[in-house]
Amino acid sequence: NDIGATRPSIVLAFAPKAAGTFLRSAAIAAVGGAFVRTVHAQGGRDASFYLPTFLLYYVANHPARPLVTHVHMQALPANRHFMDALDLKPVIMVRAIPDMLASYADMLDADPHSPDNWLNIRLPQNYAALVTEAKNDFLIDMIGPWYASYFATWLEYAQECPGRVCVLDYDRFIAEPVAALESLLAHAGMPHPREICQTALDAVWENRADFRFNKGVSGRGHARFTPTQLARLARQLDFYPNPAAIRDRLIPPSASSPARAPSRAA
Repeated sequence: NDIGATRPSIVLAFAPKAAGTFLRSAAIAAVGGAFVRTVHAQGGRDASFYLPTFLLYYVANHPARPLVTHVHMQALPANRHFMDALDLKPVIMVRAIPDMLASYADMLDADPHSPDNWLNIRLPQNYAALVTEAKNDFLIDMIGPWYASYFATWLEYAQECPGRVCVLDYDRFIAEPVAALESLLAHAGMPHPREICQTALDAVWENRADFRFNKGVSGRGHARFTPTQLARLARQLDFYPNPAAIRDRLIPPSASSPARAPSRAA
């Protein structure tokens, strides 16, 4: 822990399609940080930290600016040991899994070949030619289990080490993005005033398409997937006890909540 306490860092361990790239960019703008790829090999959704990168940061002061990283990583034992050893303070985002899968589907439809660089799952060669129902089956049955395991591991870690993990909520972020940015910066040990956070968000918002911010709405998963498909996804989550307390947030029972876009207002 001693070496990790020498310099603060921002670690966003968001699941794919949870506004991680957008908030990462806002955090960089707010603290004047440097985005660093901190995994041992760029690519692969189940990321593992690369120790030499962190030693360069702590010992060699490289980069000189605050380190900001964003990894699609589960809180599996090896990753937990690494974060404990270096006193890293990760941040995660809770978002409805069907909505994330719907956003994921949009990405695959736009460019079905791009995920080859970072998915730990083989996309069928004929994915682009599949009918929507078959694509949805693939998303639920093949990609859905990763999301279930992701939340199970992180929520367990957060329960056992509440001061280490900051858990943000996507709908609250949508309603109050400034508060979300303030929370994650304070958790990382780099608190900044609300005005600076607002300025950073405004700057990033102007170029949000470059930061993979898609539709940013809640409830779209229920419009894409059938009740049977959603029931299969819920069954995956039911294997783990930890997400039970927020199950309705991870798999909402209905799409009755109005869809909203992020507000730029303070």
